[in-house]
Amino acid sequence: MNENATKPQASLPILERSIKFYRKNKNLIFLALTFIIIIISSFIYYSNYKESEKIKIADNYIHAKILLSNGETDEGKKILKEIIYLNDSTYSSIALFLILNEGIETDNKEIDNLFEHLLKNNNFESEVKNLIIFKKALFQSNELSELELLEMLKPIITKNTLWKPHALLLLGNHFVHKKEYLKAKEFFMEILSLKNLNKDFYDQANLQLSSIAND
Repeated sequence: MNENATKPQASLPILERSIKFYRKNKNLIFLALTFIIIIISSFIYYSNYKESEKIKIADNYIHAKILLSNGETDEGKKILKEIIYLNDSTYSSIALFLILNEGIETDNKEIDNLFEHLLKNNNFESEVKNLIIFKKALFQSNELSELELLEMLKPIITKNTLWKPHALLLLGNHFVHKKEYLKAKEFFMEILSLKNLNKDFYDQANLQLSSIAND
Protein backbone atom coordinates (compact mmCIF):
# COMPACT_ATOMS: atom_id res chain seq x y z
CA MET A 1 0.00 0.00 0.00
CA ASN A 2 2.68 2.48 0.99
CA GLU A 3 4.76 1.64 -2.09
CA ASN A 4 1.79 2.15 -4.43
CA ALA A 5 0.84 5.38 -2.70
CA THR A 6 4.29 6.81 -3.28
CA LYS A 7 4.26 6.24 -7.08
CA PRO A 8 2.05 9.26 -7.93
CA GLN A 9 4.17 11.34 -5.56
CA ALA A 10 7.36 10.19 -7.29
CA SER A 11 6.02 11.15 -10.69
CA LEU A 12 4.76 14.52 -9.52
CA PRO A 13 8.10 16.36 -9.87
CA ILE A 14 8.36 15.19 -13.49
CA LEU A 15 4.86 16.48 -14.20
CA GLU A 16 5.61 19.77 -12.46
CA ARG A 17 8.86 20.17 -14.38
CA SER A 18 7.02 19.49 -17.65
CA ILE A 19 4.38 22.09 -16.85
CA LYS A 20 7.01 24.63 -15.86
CA PHE A 21 9.00 23.90 -19.01
CA TYR A 22 5.89 24.36 -21.16
CA ARG A 23 4.92 27.61 -19.42
CA LYS A 24 8.45 28.95 -19.77
CA ASN A 25 8.84 27.93 -23.44
CA LYS A 26 5.26 27.95 -24.69
CA ASN A 27 5.95 30.76 -27.15
CA LEU A 28 8.92 28.91 -28.60
CA ILE A 29 6.96 25.65 -28.77
CA PHE A 30 4.06 27.43 -30.46
CA LEU A 31 6.39 28.99 -33.02
CA ALA A 32 8.05 25.64 -33.73
CA LEU A 33 4.70 23.89 -34.22
CA THR A 34 3.48 26.75 -36.40
CA PHE A 35 6.64 26.51 -38.52
CA ILE A 36 6.21 22.76 -38.96
CA ILE A 37 2.55 23.18 -39.93
CA ILE A 38 3.48 25.90 -42.45
CA ILE A 39 6.19 23.70 -43.99
CA ILE A 40 3.84 20.72 -44.34
CA SER A 41 1.02 22.89 -45.69
CA SER A 42 3.35 24.59 -48.17
CA PHE A 43 4.63 21.24 -49.42
CA ILE A 44 1.09 19.95 -49.91
CA TYR A 45 0.04 23.18 -51.64
CA TYR A 46 3.12 23.14 -53.91
CA SER A 47 2.55 19.50 -54.85
CA ASN A 48 -1.10 20.15 -55.66
CA TYR A 49 -0.17 23.33 -57.57
CA LYS A 50 2.46 21.52 -59.66
CA GLU A 51 0.02 18.71 -60.42
CA SER A 52 -2.72 21.14 -61.48
CA GLU A 53 -0.20 23.06 -63.63
CA LYS A 54 0.88 19.80 -65.28
CA ILE A 55 -2.74 18.96 -66.09
CA LYS A 56 -3.29 22.44 -67.50
CA ILE A 57 -0.21 22.17 -69.74
CA ALA A 58 -1.34 18.74 -70.95
CA ASP A 59 -4.77 20.12 -71.79
CA ASN A 60 -3.19 23.02 -73.71
CA TYR A 61 -0.98 20.61 -75.64
CA ILE A 62 -3.98 18.51 -76.66
CA HIS A 63 -5.87 21.66 -77.60
CA ALA A 64 -2.95 22.78 -79.80
CA LYS A 65 -2.94 19.42 -81.60
CA ILE A 66 -6.67 19.75 -82.26
CA LEU A 67 -6.16 23.26 -83.65
CA LEU A 68 -3.43 22.01 -85.98
CA SER A 69 -5.59 19.14 -87.21
CA ASN A 70 -8.35 21.65 -87.95
CA GLY A 71 -6.01 23.84 -89.97
CA GLU A 72 -5.71 26.60 -87.34
CA THR A 73 -1.94 26.61 -87.62
CA ASP A 74 -1.13 30.04 -86.21
CA GLU A 75 -3.18 29.58 -83.05
CA GLY A 76 -1.86 26.04 -82.53
CA LYS A 77 1.74 27.20 -82.99
CA LYS A 78 1.20 30.06 -80.55
CA ILE A 79 0.00 27.68 -77.83
CA LEU A 80 2.87 25.25 -78.46
CA LYS A 81 5.42 28.06 -78.10
CA GLU A 82 3.80 29.14 -74.86
CA ILE A 83 4.19 25.57 -73.59
CA ILE A 84 7.89 25.57 -74.53
CA TYR A 85 8.48 28.70 -72.45
CA LEU A 86 6.71 27.18 -69.43
CA ASN A 87 9.81 25.00 -68.94
CA ASP A 88 8.04 21.73 -68.28
CA SER A 89 10.66 19.09 -69.09
CA THR A 90 8.09 16.76 -70.65
CA TYR A 91 5.61 18.95 -72.52
CA SER A 92 8.05 21.70 -73.49
CA SER A 93 10.16 19.20 -75.43
CA ILE A 94 7.28 17.41 -77.17
CA ALA A 95 5.72 20.79 -78.01
CA LEU A 96 8.91 21.74 -79.89
CA PHE A 97 9.05 18.33 -81.58
CA LEU A 98 5.47 18.78 -82.74
CA ILE A 99 6.30 22.19 -84.21
CA LEU A 100 9.22 20.64 -86.10
CA ASN A 101 7.35 17.54 -87.26
CA GLU A 102 4.44 19.59 -88.54
CA GLY A 103 6.75 22.09 -90.23
CA ILE A 104 4.74 25.03 -88.92
CA GLU A 105 7.78 27.17 -88.08
CA THR A 106 9.95 28.11 -91.06
CA ASP A 107 12.14 30.75 -89.40
CA ASN A 108 15.43 28.96 -88.69
CA LYS A 109 16.49 31.64 -86.22
CA GLU A 110 13.27 31.17 -84.25
CA ILE A 111 13.78 27.38 -84.23
CA ASP A 112 17.32 27.90 -82.93
CA ASN A 113 15.98 30.18 -80.17
CA LEU A 114 13.41 27.58 -79.14
CA PHE A 115 16.05 24.86 -78.96
CA GLU A 116 18.41 27.07 -76.97
CA HIS A 117 15.68 28.01 -74.49
CA LEU A 118 14.70 24.37 -74.07
CA LEU A 119 18.25 23.20 -73.39
CA LYS A 120 19.14 26.06 -71.04
CA ASN A 121 15.98 26.14 -68.93
CA ASN A 122 15.13 22.50 -68.31
CA ASN A 123 16.76 19.77 -66.27
CA PHE A 124 16.58 16.82 -68.65
CA GLU A 125 17.81 13.29 -68.10
CA SER A 126 21.02 12.77 -70.08
CA GLU A 127 19.50 10.70 -72.89
CA VAL A 128 16.56 13.09 -73.31
CA LYS A 129 19.02 15.97 -73.56
CA ASN A 130 21.02 14.00 -76.13
CA LEU A 131 17.85 13.45 -78.16
CA ILE A 132 17.13 17.19 -78.18
CA ILE A 133 20.71 17.96 -79.23
CA PHE A 134 20.45 15.40 -82.03
CA LYS A 135 17.12 16.87 -83.18
CA LYS A 136 18.69 20.32 -83.19
CA ALA A 137 21.59 19.12 -85.31
CA LEU A 138 19.27 17.21 -87.64
CA PHE A 139 17.07 20.21 -88.37
CA GLN A 140 19.98 22.64 -88.70
CA SER A 141 22.56 20.47 -90.46
CA ASN A 142 22.09 22.19 -93.81
CA GLU A 143 22.70 25.64 -92.30
CA LEU A 144 25.64 24.71 -90.05
CA SER A 145 29.30 24.67 -90.97
CA GLU A 146 31.33 21.50 -90.54
CA LEU A 147 32.87 22.77 -87.29
CA GLU A 148 29.51 23.92 -85.91
CA LEU A 149 27.88 20.56 -86.63
CA LEU A 150 30.75 18.60 -85.11
CA GLU A 151 30.80 20.83 -82.03
CA MET A 152 27.06 20.47 -81.55
CA LEU A 153 27.19 16.67 -81.75
CA LYS A 154 30.38 16.33 -79.71
CA PRO A 155 28.53 15.55 -76.41
CA ILE A 156 26.86 12.61 -78.17
CA ILE A 157 29.58 11.09 -80.37
CA THR A 158 32.26 11.17 -77.66
CA LYS A 159 30.21 9.05 -75.25
CA ASN A 160 28.36 5.74 -75.37
CA THR A 161 24.84 7.10 -75.66
CA LEU A 162 21.68 5.81 -77.28
CA TRP A 163 21.91 8.55 -79.88
CA LYS A 164 25.56 8.07 -80.84
CA PRO A 165 24.85 5.87 -83.91
CA HIS A 166 22.17 8.32 -85.05
CA ALA A 167 24.65 11.20 -84.78
CA LEU A 168 27.40 9.26 -86.57
CA LEU A 169 25.03 8.40 -89.40
CA LEU A 170 23.95 12.03 -89.67
CA LEU A 171 27.58 13.17 -89.88
CA GLY A 172 28.45 10.51 -92.43
CA ASN A 173 25.51 11.45 -94.64
CA HIS A 174 26.38 15.13 -94.21
CA PHE A 175 29.87 14.61 -95.62
CA VAL A 176 28.59 12.34 -98.40
CA HIS A 177 26.30 15.18 -99.45
CA LYS A 178 29.34 17.49 -99.49
CA LYS A 179 31.29 14.84 -101.45
CA GLU A 180 33.90 14.66 -98.70
CA TYR A 181 34.05 10.89 -98.81
CA LEU A 182 37.10 10.28 -96.63
CA LYS A 183 35.47 12.12 -93.74
CA ALA A 184 32.18 10.34 -94.37
CA LYS A 185 33.94 6.96 -94.35
CA GLU A 186 35.34 7.60 -90.86
CA PHE A 187 31.87 7.98 -89.38
CA PHE A 188 30.41 4.98 -91.19
CA MET A 189 33.35 2.82 -90.10
CA GLU A 190 32.84 3.93 -86.51
CA ILE A 191 29.21 2.78 -86.72
CA LEU A 192 30.41 -0.67 -87.85
CA SER A 193 32.78 -0.78 -84.86
CA LEU A 194 29.94 -0.30 -82.37
CA LYS A 195 28.41 -3.39 -80.78
CA ASN A 196 24.81 -4.44 -80.25
CA LEU A 197 23.24 -1.92 -82.61
CA ASN A 198 20.04 -2.33 -84.51
CA LYS A 199 20.81 -4.08 -87.82
CA ASP A 200 19.51 -1.07 -89.77
CA PHE A 201 22.49 1.03 -88.65
CA TYR A 202 24.98 -1.54 -89.97
CA ASP A 203 23.02 -1.89 -93.20
CA GLN A 204 22.88 1.87 -93.80
CA ALA A 205 26.58 2.30 -93.00
CA ASN A 206 27.56 -0.55 -95.34
CA LEU A 207 25.30 0.78 -98.07
CA GLN A 208 26.88 4.22 -97.88
CA LEU A 209 30.38 2.75 -97.80
CA SER A 210 29.58 0.77 -100.95
CA SER A 211 28.24 3.89 -102.58
CA ILE A 212 31.39 5.80 -101.68
CA ALA A 213 33.62 3.04 -103.09
CA ASN A 214 31.81 3.25 -106.43
CA ASP A 215 32.33 7.03 -106.73
